[in-house]
Amino acid sequence: MSATVSVKCVRDINDAINHINKYGTMHTDSIITMNKRSAKKFLNEVKSSIAMHNTSTQFADGGEFGFGGEVGISTNKLPPRGPVGLNQLVSYKYQISSNGRIRK
Repeated sequence: MSATVSVKCVRDINDAINHINKYGTMHTDSIITMNKRSAKKFLNEVKSSIAMHNTSTQFADGGEFGFGGEVGISTNKLPPRGPVGLNQLVSYKYQISSNGRIRK
């Protein structure tokens, strides 16, 4: 087993967002930039359920968000399973920003 990193060089922020929205998992994505305008655009337009700015994706878990242990997760938006009410039809998107915080 080895650590694998996927990297793509992009022309601009729009190219990055389009690539992530087409090929990403829609779970967690992060942008590293000092440009606040690009960061805001990324956070608002990427389809990931957790969009991060200058933050390690290691922070993307229920314990970090104060939700306790995770039983199971899904990044699918629809169709919901089981009894369906408003709570099952609403999805959340978390936006996290920091100054380069990492886990110790």
